Amino acid sequence: MTTSHAIPDNDRPPPVRPVFSAVTWKEIAHLVINLPEGILGFVYAVVMVSTAGGLSVTAIGLPLLAVGLFLSRQWGRLERARARGLLGVRVEEPTPIPGPRRSGGFFPWLWTSIKDPVGWRTVLFMLIRLPWGVLTFTVVLTGLFVLWPVLPYLVRLLANADRAMVRGLLSPSDGLERRIAELESDRGVVVDTAAADLRRIERDLHDGAQARLVALAMGLGLAKEKLLEDPEGAAAMVDEAHGEVKLALQELRDLARGIHPAVLTDRGLDAALSSVAARCVVPVKVLVDLPAGQEARPAEAIEGIAYFVVSELLQNVSKHARARGATVEVWRAGARLIIRVSDDGRGGADTSGGSGLAGLAERLGAVDGVLVVDSPEGEGTVVTAELPWRDRRRG
Repeated sequence: MTTSHAIPDNDRPPPVRPVFSAVTWKEIAHLVINLPEGILGFVYAVVMVSTAGGLSVTAIGLPLLAVGLFLSRQWGRLERARARGLLGVRVEEPTPIPGPRRSGGFFPWLWTSIKDPVGWRTVLFMLIRLPWGVLTFTVVLTGLFVLWPVLPYLVRLLANADRAMVRGLLSPSDGLERRIAELESDRGVVVDTAAADLRRIERDLHDGAQARLVALAMGLGLAKEKLLEDPEGAAAMVDEAHGEVKLALQELRDLARGIHPAVLTDRGLDAALSSVAARCVVPVKVLVDLPAGQEARPAEAIEGIAYFVVSELLQNVSKHARARGATVEVWRAGARLIIRVSDDGRGGADTSGGSGLAGLAERLGAVDGVLVVDSPEGEGTVVTAELPWRDRRRG
């Protein structure tokens, strides 16, 4: 993703007029404050860099530099607030650097902090603000006593240069900061999804196959006790236990199919999705147009997500759509795997919070995928999912 630096209409200062409006006085205050702010920032930046650089050969040099850059970030936060209040500049806050625990330890955190582009750009901002502050302070002070008729124009010119400086040096890195935030969010989604899947598997095993196997063991124990006293009764109990074994095996097969079906691994998406479609309560047409051959298949993780998406969407069709039929289409478009599931049901599906479609959208977003739902009331539903195509031989 990229971040546009175009100035929104409500972020532009009003046209300058040869009168001292409230906006002009705010700009004058900002330009005057530049000098003391520039002195403090310049002194801090020089002392921080020189001290950390001089101690870099010792054990405390690099940690001191990391702390100094962190404090520079806080200075940048104050400057963004000042520019927002006096100049009307709205600049997004950069993504904070994760702490040592989330960074994987002290040394990974230290390295990330030392190469922090936001911190270094803030240091550059602090260094150039001293000469700039001297200039703006001098021009404004002189203008108040000598250049009064043209002072509003000079103030606006200098304030616009200040606005450009703040946007250029104190804004998040172009696309990088936003992408970091997205990756942090996506990682949380993946972790939460994996935990939910593990809980579901545990619940299915406990309430299904495990409970059935416990009952089976008890039944066989009773049959063993009756074997000599009541052979016919024991035979009937063994026959009942045989049926329980078949049901337990079927539940285990269904559970394994829900995790990652063998047909998907052995024969690919075409066969696996046909198997899913066969279990749907409405007729489903499956159209898969993918390259043939094991080497041309997408990565296993992408295949698994595609299978899961279609399974969930067809379950929605079975439970909620009241449809007479559905269609599953899968094809490759460049570097994307496209999945489209459509039905002729009642429509009205959406991705609002808490729905199954919202969960699917989160899962797809975690791997740079996209989910689009078109479901007008009474006109059926078309759900299109896009996944990145990752070549199988590279994973």
